[in-house]
Amino acid sequence: MAEPKLRRTRVVCISDTHNCTVKLPKGHVLIHAGDMTNQGSYSELSKTVAWLEEADFEAKIVIAGNHDITLDKDFYAQHGPRFHNQRPQSHSQCLELLASSPSITYLHHEAVTIRLRSAEGPRTHFTVFGSPYSLRCGLWAFAYDAPAASPGEDSEPTSLWDDIPPETDIVVTHTPAKGCRDETDNVQRTGCEALRRALRRVRPRLAVCGHIHGGRGAQRVLWDPGDGFSSSRVRAWRDPGAGNNDKMSLVDLSGRKESLLEAGETCVVNAAIMKSSYPHEGGKQFHKPIVVDVNLPVGVEGS
Repeated sequence: MAEPKLRRTRVVCISDTHNCTVKLPKGHVLIHAGDMTNQGSYSELSKTVAWLEEADFEAKIVIAGNHDITLDKDFYAQHGPRFHNQRPQSHSQCLELLASSPSITYLHHEAVTIRLRSAEGPRTHFTVFGSPYSLRCGLWAFAYDAPAASPGEDSEPTSLWDDIPPETDIVVTHTPAKGCRDETDNVQRTGCEALRRALRRVRPRLAVCGHIHGGRGAQRVLWDPGDGFSSSRVRAWRDPGAGNNDKMSLVDLSGRKESLLEAGETCVVNAAIMKSSYPHEGGKQFHKPIVVDVNLPVGVEGS
């Protein structure tokens, strides 16, 4: 079988905007990896959705994060009064803002195939899996506990990340995988081991996350045949947009400016936008969105 024709597609990645809007560079696909808001109120979500709908991208992939609490129905039913005691919010109304959007693809632990059909665009297609879940830490939404292997068992424990289809091109999760852009400011690793194993199994071209603000950045992972990857097989990324320059924070996987993405290699992007920490003394500070040029399959005419 002949290899599919590939074409460069520009993907702009953001996460952890927390009710703020930032200037977005041009691209074909926009990905928001969760924490659109501080506490998921309808007013916060409506502001973010309006901003995303105005953005000029052919496809917009959005997931929730642990701060978008009203989008987690069970969590909000149980713990909503702790956050919105004076003004309770409606889960269904908040969800409808995203679910009914004509230009946003909102994913809740599911996969979908996106086809770019604009004559001015790359006319590529890709399968993307998106999920809002993150390892439990405090009282926040979409939390899960790390699966524990039974003593003496050789097989890997079952986890919710087993749901990622093997043919997925792009994986979008709020939580990072273990060892993949999951460093906190004190260099503690906080990512999910089960997700790392899932990425090793699927080997998507691109994996986008957020959640851990200190882990913002990108790395290219060459998976080992065995358990995963070694530090010697992880390619570091130097941000060309660092500092107060006019350059984009570009990751080139297309081979135009950097080496081509190898077969079975995954680029991991932590797209956290928020640079400063609460209480944001001196005002909030932001990173630039991370822009990824990646080769994706060209769609069949008429498909």
